[in-house]
Amino acid sequence: MTQTTPSPEVYPVRYDVSLLTAEDFYLFNEGTHYRIYNKMGAHLAEHDGTTGTVFSVWAPNARRVSVTGGFNGWNPKSHQLQPRGSSGIWEGFIAGVGKGALYKFHIESNKHGHETEKADPVGLFTEKPPRTASVVWDLDYTWNDAGYLEKRAADNSLHAPISIYEVHLGSWMRVPEEHNRSLTYRELAPRLADHVNKLGFTHVELLPIMEHPFYGSWGYQTTGYFAPTARYGTPQDFMYFVDYLHQHNIGVILDWVPSHFPADGHGLAFFDGTHLFEHSDSRQGFHPDWKTMIFNYGRTEVRSFLMSSAMFWLDKYHADGLRVDAVASMLYLDYSRKQGEWIPNKYGGRENLEAIDFLRQFNHEAYKEHPDIQTYAEESTAYAMVSRPTHLGGLGFGLKWDMGWMHDTLSYFQDDPIHRQYHQNQLTFRMLYAFHENFVLPLSHDEVVHGKGSLIGKMPGDEWQRFANLRLLFGYMFAQPAKKLIFMGCEFGQVSEWSHDRSLDWNVLQYPVHRGLMTWVEQLNRLYRSEPALHWFDNDPMGFEWVDCNDAQASIISLLRKGKPGDNPVLVVCNFTPVPRLGYMIGVPEGGYWKELLNSDAREYGGTDMGNAGGVQALPEKKHGRPYSLSLTLPPLGALFLKRE
Repeated sequence: MTQTTPSPEVYPVRYDVSLLTAEDFYLFNEGTHYRIYNKMGAHLAEHDGTTGTVFSVWAPNARRVSVTGGFNGWNPKSHQLQPRGSSGIWEGFIAGVGKGALYKFHIESNKHGHETEKADPVGLFTEKPPRTASVVWDLDYTWNDAGYLEKRAADNSLHAPISIYEVHLGSWMRVPEEHNRSLTYRELAPRLADHVNKLGFTHVELLPIMEHPFYGSWGYQTTGYFAPTARYGTPQDFMYFVDYLHQHNIGVILDWVPSHFPADGHGLAFFDGTHLFEHSDSRQGFHPDWKTMIFNYGRTEVRSFLMSSAMFWLDKYHADGLRVDAVASMLYLDYSRKQGEWIPNKYGGRENLEAIDFLRQFNHEAYKEHPDIQTYAEESTAYAMVSRPTHLGGLGFGLKWDMGWMHDTLSYFQDDPIHRQYHQNQLTFRMLYAFHENFVLPLSHDEVVHGKGSLIGKMPGDEWQRFANLRLLFGYMFAQPAKKLIFMGCEFGQVSEWSHDRSLDWNVLQYPVHRGLMTWVEQLNRLYRSEPALHWFDNDPMGFEWVDCNDAQASIISLLRKGKPGDNPVLVVCNFTPVPRLGYMIGVPEGGYWKELLNSDAREYGGTDMGNAGGVQALPEKKHGRPYSLSLTLPPLGALFLKRE
């Protein structure tokens, strides 16, 4: 630093000003302090008429800890903190240091004379990357979302229509004429709310907005577990973003990453000259896939840290849910490891018992304090009872991503339709396990990166067939019992693979096929939300019934979605070939007129307009074990939704 070092007396350190109590120390060391952000880090304070900041940090293996910053010329000798008993926490009040001051903790370790400068693990705000200092800040904000929060429990219910729009904020929309800059939180709020409301999604899910040094990690390599990234604005700007979406009846789900963290020098790794947050043995503490560090879930203070981070986003930022990334990597000690590269648990097994206990603790506390939210698990194995209550032996998540459905369905759709008759089980297999968990069907960012191409690019055939296939995929997805998630850009058929360094290809909406696809997604969302039969029993076998899943030769499936007593069921028929089917007979439970609610082949969506002229009168002829039947025209690569009037 080139600044002149001010005299330490200008900013005296006082040790008789403390936010931490004996109870705080006890709970933190026990692993049951779920609000450390109220006490630790940097907090503006006043003492005897003097304003300043109380600093505190956990560094139990430090010999000396001081606060460096612009206010003292980054001098590590100026402002030393004091250890607080045997808690491992260092604390001190520095007069004159106010909001906006840059700071780090300078730590001299007991081990090998190691010295390092670290950002605040509990910092509320940071410098804009690539700079890494923490910023003294507050969380003062006047919220205006009380109306939304009052009805949030109903909107997040397992009986509710939950349709999620997954977003990476930095690349959803950019300003090309301003050096391709990303929009700010305040610029994003009205644009994103308008788009989401127009298309009928109920929630947005944000790829991690917690501060991260490597932009190319999309936020999944977090350093600031209590700080929204400064790339798009201040903490208050992000509060405004959430508040605005809430006022426009949109829920906000945040991706949260307690599974691993990066080894950047200013971050949590080797924090006080020891492996404090991570395991010291690389067979437990180092992730071979991502070259990142793995939290030591058996360490009580690490639990307090992570639990407090989770509660922080629910408490202070009004998040409506947390989606936990890479749960499978937490559950298994041998995840992505060969024999001999991992350490079995105390019973000789591969389960990470401490991580499992932590996840149960997280879900129990999250729902106890915020019963109107949901937690979501991205869990890619068949681990049992992920979305079942902890008191029944489950992990306690509200919902789980159905990764098997995503992989099977995309594999099926990538086949040329002439071969699909041999792979119908890829569509029907999920119904053998569909109600073992509370599922979300994800078409996520993971499927449109790393050379996988775009969603529309996976579809076979010419342009018409590709768009018809994608409309059919979305139609089949919305027909299936489960909540829904679609990654940004897929709703209008983004042609190029997603890149975090540029905006979505909004310019393609000048073409009718892209506009038609987006209109189809809008209509699917409207129908999903308005028809209880399509959402009330999303996670209950009472809401689903095959009509015929065995016509593999024609690659046709038909099913009924059912709601509460008194709600007429919705019939869905899908033709997975480009061959129209005329006079195709489908058994139905009741007579009368069955109205065609949606037809993916309608001209407004880019189709050929082949259909059933608005509906069909049921015939008193038995079919598929039902007393009545419909004689339907099935459009090529089409999905039909019908309901008895």
